[in-house]
Amino acid sequence: MDEEYDVIVLGTGLTECILSGIMSVNGKKVLHMDRNPYYGGESSSITPLEELYKRFNLQDSPPESMGRGRDWNVDLIPKFLMANGQLVKMLLYTEVTRYLDFKVVEGSFVYKGGKIYKVPSTETEALASNLMGMFEKRRFRKFLVFVANFDENDPKTFEGVDPKATTMRDVYKKFDLGQDVIDFTGHALALYRTDDYLDVPCLETINRIKLYSESLARYGKSPYLYPLYGLGELPQGFARLSAIYGGTYMLNKPVEEIVMEGGKVVGVKSEGEVARCKQLICDPSYISDRVRKVGQVIRVICILSHPIKNTNDANSCQIIIPQNQVNRNSDIYVCMISYAHNVAAQGKYIAIVSTTVETSEPETEIEPALELLEPIDQKFVAISDLYEPTDDGTESQVFASRSYDATTHFETTCNDIKDIYKRMTGTDFDFENMKRKQNDVFGEDEQ
Repeated sequence: MDEEYDVIVLGTGLTECILSGIMSVNGKKVLHMDRNPYYGGESSSITPLEELYKRFNLQDSPPESMGRGRDWNVDLIPKFLMANGQLVKMLLYTEVTRYLDFKVVEGSFVYKGGKIYKVPSTETEALASNLMGMFEKRRFRKFLVFVANFDENDPKTFEGVDPKATTMRDVYKKFDLGQDVIDFTGHALALYRTDDYLDVPCLETINRIKLYSESLARYGKSPYLYPLYGLGELPQGFARLSAIYGGTYMLNKPVEEIVMEGGKVVGVKSEGEVARCKQLICDPSYISDRVRKVGQVIRVICILSHPIKNTNDANSCQIIIPQNQVNRNSDIYVCMISYAHNVAAQGKYIAIVSTTVETSEPETEIEPALELLEPIDQKFVAISDLYEPTDDGTESQVFASRSYDATTHFETTCNDIKDIYKRMTGTDFDFENMKRKQNDVFGEDEQ
């Protein structure tokens, strides 16, 4: 432990594991520590089921109807991967895909007037959808064609829209789209949590809708993927990558002090020894004096013995409840997976409801989502604080990650990874930097 490292990483959440993987591939000497005896930190999957009951301080043990405890891997943070998104790109470039198996999520649904509908995201689906009237469908189809053909480097595709100046509100007006269509376009296709995006230039929104459509085009059923055995597999995959490139891992390692000299990090003290380093990456729980609270997220894990109604008995799906539909500022999300993903006992389903907390009674806020899931066998409620770093780390060389937000995909997490990378190295993040080196034999022949 008494050694000098280029980078020390504290916490084995997904953000930290991806960064330690990238740093190791780039030739940095990395030490990765976690105070917990398991990988994943906030983004781990809990197994066996008895462990989840303990974690949420439930007095009873799981009833026999829940099956074998070790058949369960329950995510603490519900998220899916966009098939064409940044995390999938990171997995492909680093070839961490060889350690994981994925399934396509079976459907994406949106809530309107107390009911749920399949999200129409292709021209054919738009014309068949009962979310809209006949004329509305034609206008929406025109809008989708405009987005599909849009190329920010080719003004001929702009149709009078200036991507850097025209607001999204004006783009909707141009295509004469009604409020319900605007709701599901902004929230179920562009995946915004609030309506703030309406009054900023439309380029990002158009790109987000393109990402959704391109992700959907890859596998057909929905734009989302989910790893077998739960999301906890993701940090472990990147941890393996780091280890192959010489990264050192220590779990169950209490951190006593982050050692600073002249305002700059020089090491980490654990169990009386100091490991020295030039840079430090950590999750907010390791440096409470360098992060600020910016809100809260409520997440409710629900165990069900049935698929969700009106989802064509899907064994996995996402439901988005746009904020307008339930008089809120931010959306409510439901992520559902099941025994088909090796995360629950046979015939069981896990639905996780999440949203940004807006009132002093968070559990009342998510009632519209819980009503869609009835009957619920067991609920586990977690209310988590959201933290972000108070400074950019350039002086102290201490780089804190952000807490995982309420979104149901990893795009915001990947943005945080790219941002930390840029602050640490002074250069823009480039996926090419993640490629394994040609002479790398995957470290597998040493096993």
